[in-house]
Amino acid sequence: MTSEIPARIAIEPIFVIEATYATDAARRRPPVRAEHLTRIGELIREGRIIEAGGYLDLSTAILLVRAKTEEEALALIRDDVYTKCGVLVSVRAKQFGRVVPTDV
Repeated sequence: MTSEIPARIAIEPIFVIEATYATDAARRRPPVRAEHLTRIGELIREGRIIEAGGYLDLSTAILLVRAKTEEEALALIRDDVYTKCGVLVSVRAKQFGRVVPTDV
């Protein structure tokens, strides 16, 4: 029997988080940006976040997150200073199958 996933490839279930910036995010963001970026860097080093960044027009931020549940994934951003200070006004998560080479 042949697998539909080739040898040396795995599918890692992760969550993609889309977070919408407030219309006045450009004003709200500067005082808390260093704290936010420091925390995101720590979560990347811990392996909980794979990738994170925002569109330069301050419309949406995207995070690729390792979490067991959608609620756990959303908690990462809900606990962030950007959410607490109103820089981000809504967040949503969707499970995603990330293609990962296993021989790297």
